Amino acid sequence: MSSRDVTSRVRQQVWNGSIPLEIHLHKTDCRTYDKSEPYLIQFPRLSYLGLLLHKLHAFFSESLIYPDASPAEAWLEYENVPLKWHYPLGLLYDLYSGAEPAQPSEPLSGPSLQEGDDEVLPWKLTLHFSEYPVDQLVKLDTEGKHLHDLFIHNVKEADYLRNGTGKTVMFLSKEDSTQLWNSVEQHDFNLFNPINQKLLNPQGVNLRHMPVKLYLPHAASSGLDTVNESGQESTPGSLRVVQSLITPALSSRQPQTIGTALNQIIPSLFPSRRSSLLAHAVLHGAVLPLSANVEELIRATAYLDGWLHIAIIMM
Repeated sequence: MSSRDVTSRVRQQVWNGSIPLEIHLHKTDCRTYDKSEPYLIQFPRLSYLGLLLHKLHAFFSESLIYPDASPAEAWLEYENVPLKWHYPLGLLYDLYSGAEPAQPSEPLSGPSLQEGDDEVLPWKLTLHFSEYPVDQLVKLDTEGKHLHDLFIHNVKEADYLRNGTGKTVMFLSKEDSTQLWNSVEQHDFNLFNPINQKLLNPQGVNLRHMPVKLYLPHAASSGLDTVNESGQESTPGSLRVVQSLITPALSSRQPQTIGTALNQIIPSLFPSRRSSLLAHAVLHGAVLPLSANVEELIRATAYLDGWLHIAIIMM
């Protein structure tokens, strides 16, 4: 099988990945206290919880103690951790669910890229319509403009890193830009893929850097800085987001791998380029082999905004 065929196959696997959710309305927002029916859905890993909030509001509207509550007031939490509605669901699940990640046997063609711990499925989340945690979550708006703007900002940032210029995104036609966002809202691969290929393969431009973000939970930050800017201890569920300029190849002209990149960015957690000794790098529910080629991962497994959002999970 050619590398292009492998990339296409894995991209489709990643696109089809989903997580069953069981969402309950918090008892303080429920006029029947705790007797409302849960909202059940199989939701794409690549998608955003912010796109669910209007549906959740419509489903629970008759159970709300304050019937005039707006969808913009809704927020979700898991075990008292507010979930950022503009982070991909798959990233949130990898960071917080406690599921054991799958162990792929080789780069880009592991067994399934599926969740490794069925005991936590469906993932049980709690929906709130009061006491919005403004210190931890960006406030949503009723029209969904904030989610759109944050997504496009990430797309532009990824484009700038890849090409050294944001022109590829900026020069998309209005129709292409609309199609890209529609593909996200509808989770439609046939809409998404043509625009994504334009972004990944601009003519006459060499790949300069690779858009990778590392998410370190509180436990993984020991040895790093675990105190926030105000000098207070980090709150439960808080993250340290780390990124650095990652070139496609090393100075030796060898391809950049996950192992070489992690050893460069966070050597305290990845002292070896070849073996995971203290932590795992997890993407789409699977442990990344340290030998995986970063450029191949970008092309096959990046999230909808063009980034590799990698959860760092302590062993």
